[in-house]
Amino acid sequence: MTIRTRKFLGAILLLVLATVWALLGMALAQMPWIAESGWRQAIYYVVVGMGWVLPAMPIVSWMQRPDRAKS
Repeated sequence: MTIRTRKFLGAILLLVLATVWALLGMALAQMPWIAESGWRQAIYYVVVGMGWVLPAMPIVSWMQRPDRAKS
């Protein structure tokens, strides 16, 4: 697979990841033990807002791999 194809597929995967992550984050934020406290909401949104980076890192590293040398 060429780097151009990997970057195209990786961009699609990152968009899907960000969308699903945001929707799940919003759904979980409605739970009573988070919604009733301002401090818990602040901590939750910081953790969830930065948490999508961990699953995105393998996708980005896969996208950046160089093409195999043709033999």
